[in-house]
Amino acid sequence: MNRSKIEYVDHTWNPITGCRHDCSYCYARTMTTRFAGDVRLNKMATQDYHLVAAADASQELYVLDQPMLNETGNPLVYPFDFEPTLHRYRMDILSKLKMGNNILVGAMADIFGKWIPDSWIKDVITICIKNSQHNYLFLTKNPERYKILDSAGFLPTDKNLWYGSTLTKPEDKYFTSKVHNTFWSIEPIHAPFRLSKKDNTFPNWVIVGAETGRRKNKIVPKKEWIENITEECEKAGIPIFMKNNLLPIMGEKNMRQEIPLQLQKKKISPKMESRLYDICCVCKEYNKKNEMITLCARSKRGEQPKQYGFMCQKCFQEKCEEYGIKIPELEGIKKK
Repeated sequence: MNRSKIEYVDHTWNPITGCRHDCSYCYARTMTTRFAGDVRLNKMATQDYHLVAAADASQELYVLDQPMLNETGNPLVYPFDFEPTLHRYRMDILSKLKMGNNILVGAMADIFGKWIPDSWIKDVITICIKNSQHNYLFLTKNPERYKILDSAGFLPTDKNLWYGSTLTKPEDKYFTSKVHNTFWSIEPIHAPFRLSKKDNTFPNWVIVGAETGRRKNKIVPKKEWIENITEECEKAGIPIFMKNNLLPIMGEKNMRQEIPLQLQKKKISPKMESRLYDICCVCKEYNKKNEMITLCARSKRGEQPKQYGFMCQKCFQEKCEEYGIKIPELEGIKKK
């Protein structure tokens, strides 16, 4: 799990890495090559991994139950370069994040690629559902896989799951749905774009960005391309997020970075909630512990007092007044 520099998410989670789309502008491929180590030697260490069949009958895929280490004992993040790899040991990482986050799943892969087994996808989504305090964003250049999974009864409609389609040109395939949260990531935008489709369906959110890096023949978008998309989003009532790499093209005044309300909500895990919240022993209302009075007592003289409950500030003041007790000067207490 890594803190993300992507503007609209907090973390990226990569239980699967690698891709076979072979996009010329792909930043992920360049990055994995830098951190792969000696791939030839890694593949010779057959005791550290096993192979499984690809869903499309192409070259076999790699599975790591434990991190593969280099000669100095440090984990290799991408030991097989950009070959699709399942990192099983990364599956329990989500439970360690107690506060709700927006998480991009598979930033270094296409986990809905046609070569990925259904079982891998189901394992990933099942863990996302189990850790429901987070919002999860998926991105694929193979949105037909969403439709296949949906028709098979396994594309959950949970509101914290967002199914994204990567588009670079108007003719690229996409996924929309009346029951799922969907978004289009038009990045890198390589041509003039119209959101209006023949089926008259729209996503719940649109992200637009330019190509980065120093690739020869890199396409720099025109300002009117972005303006046209923005105008259509406004008409359809769709939030639009312009990535920071569009700032030189659009100018600060014209930048729009809108995020759907669902992705602005921050939840916490049930375990963390029990640590931070409790019920007032008088009015039974649910409040933050640090905003209530902690009630302590000891069974006999000389013992350390033990905590036995909480009382909200309102009830505490009422009880003090009822028994004629002067309200103590406690930090955070708001007197009537």
